[in-house]
Amino acid sequence: MAAAQSTPESDTGSFECFRNYTAPEVFVQGLAGIVDQQDVESMIRAQKQMLQRFEKTNEMLTNCNQLSVNRLKTAGTEFKKHTALLVEMKRDLDYIFKRIRLIKNKLSQQYPQAFNEAVRSSLAEEVIVEDVDCPVKPLEPEVVPLPSGPAHADQDPDSDGNETSIKNSHTAKE
Repeated sequence: MAAAQSTPESDTGSFECFRNYTAPEVFVQGLAGIVDQQDVESMIRAQKQMLQRFEKTNEMLTNCNQLSVNRLKTAGTEFKKHTALLVEMKRDLDYIFKRIRLIKNKLSQQYPQAFNEAVRSSLAEEVIVEDVDCPVKPLEPEVVPLPSGPAHADQDPDSDGNETSIKNSHTAKE
């Protein structure tokens, strides 16, 4: 029976080979004997391949980020230029509409009957063009009174004093 219960570790000779090692070292060596070395090597190879892929991905993302930063800078400068252009165009249009209002006012004061007839015919054309389903309320022409006084008597009635500012802004662009 003693022979049936004997194990390799129960032999006194087998313990002598572990006497020089500590218990943790013996445990680790026991685990190392269980693990297949080829599996460990394949795991290391897979980890190296993943590391290479991650490094390539990181490099590509860094390049993409740098490209995005450069494009954002150029888009920002273009956006500022276009915004400035729109502001200038709005200023010019405001000036133009102001001049139109002044001309309308002058015409309504000099030729009231002809002006009212022209406004009515213009509104009639708009009503014909617009959709029949939409009820249209006729608009009254906007009339801005001209300043009357001795200070403005020597100025040209068509001039509001801003012609040079718009002319200067257009010549500055060129």
